[in-house]
Amino acid sequence: MPVNKVHGKAALASVGSFEHTIPPPFPHCKLVIIGASAGGSAVVRDLLADLTASYPLPVVLVQHLHPDDRGLLVENLDSEMTMPVVGVLDKMPLRPGRLHVAPADYHLLLESDSRLALSLDAPVHWSRPSIDLFFESAALIFKQDLCAILLTGANEDGAEGMQLISRLGGRTLVQDPASAAFPRMPQAAIDQHAAQWVLSVDRIAKSLKNLGAEVSNG
Repeated sequence: MPVNKVHGKAALASVGSFEHTIPPPFPHCKLVIIGASAGGSAVVRDLLADLTASYPLPVVLVQHLHPDDRGLLVENLDSEMTMPVVGVLDKMPLRPGRLHVAPADYHLLLESDSRLALSLDAPVHWSRPSIDLFFESAALIFKQDLCAILLTGANEDGAEGMQLISRLGGRTLVQDPASAAFPRMPQAAIDQHAAQWVLSVDRIAKSLKNLGAEVSNG
């Protein structure tokens, strides 16, 4: 699948040529999922700054955290964002207009009834929660109705999950590595041909706002 890039550098020759545009309409999306690692909390805050409790879709964040986080990421994001932020509990249902944040030291999975489940299985890519595990479970449930975003990070977690999402018809957006504090994670998705769109954070944010309007008007 061709990759479309906005506000990047030509040095990323592995991803080919790009269009300077945001993604086209995607009104059948039913869930937005975000993966991030090192440097991610500030990017997530900027990415979702304009979204509120009236946003028509649920949003789920899987970010690599220190095991002793104790809910600090949820607390900090909730104090800085207009959209309500909730820490995920086992068997929690998805709710539109909420950012659901995976807790530290648990894997997050999506079950067939669209509830969120927690697991203490072994780390993947040295990480728990694993972005790949959650992305793959969400892809198998939502298939073409899924929109996935991969942001800054220092390892390759998330690339395989993005591959499956793209293969099943979902949409995959990746932060331009040139703008990432830690480019390895988004670059891995590009290198594995899992990124349909490579954009600056402000363009991804605009895409999410447009997506909300599309879904509301659809």
